[in-house]
Amino acid sequence: MPNEEHHKEKDKFELHLDEMILKVQSCQNDKNFASCSACDQFLSCTLRAEYIQAVYNSMSKGDTGGFEF
Repeated sequence: MPNEEHHKEKDKFELHLDEMILKVQSCQNDKNFASCSACDQFLSCTLRAEYIQAVYNSMSKGDTGGFEF
């Protein structure tokens, strides 16, 4: 059963990333930007920071250290 629990953790991180992708895309669409880099809040945006954290967590599955590719 531990393997099933680990699989559920992967799903949790991937689902959160999917949610964050939709939020970032929605923000970009609202501002008519193709990329966050066109926005004047690029470096201070909390949504973008949350998205970056979600990407990291989906790659590391919540562990600190290496990534699973």
